[in-house]
Amino acid sequence: MTIRYEWRGEVDDAALEELHAEGFGHPVGRTDWRARLRRHSLGWVCAWEDDRLVGFVNVAWDGGAHAFLLDTVVARRNRASGVGAALVRTAAEESRAAGCEWLHVDFEDDLRSFYFDACGFRATAAGLIAL
Repeated sequence: MTIRYEWRGEVDDAALEELHAEGFGHPVGRTDWRARLRRHSLGWVCAWEDDRLVGFVNVAWDGGAHAFLLDTVVARRNRASGVGAALVRTAAEESRAAGCEWLHVDFEDDLRSFYFDACGFRATAAGLIAL
């Protein structure tokens, strides 16, 4: 399997919506991903297998030193093959190149070993308010 990773590449809204729905277990919607990403993101990484979108991660930021991973998702058939870790690694490299000093992520407990072991994050204290 040859996977190509692309920083700030063209995003097909329908393909990303299908991947996002598969990964997060919700119905396929009609999100205008291109507008959302261009407005709110430092960048994003797409993983392509031939012409098929098989992975994605969004990098939001504060305009300064802090970047935040959002919406990390890999197609079911491509999981456990290193695609997710490569998405995160590319996001970290590009965030560093943009001048960011910190890359933050929050996640559900079942993803702990992915982010800590495969991606190299370390545990920190954080807070959250459900809105």
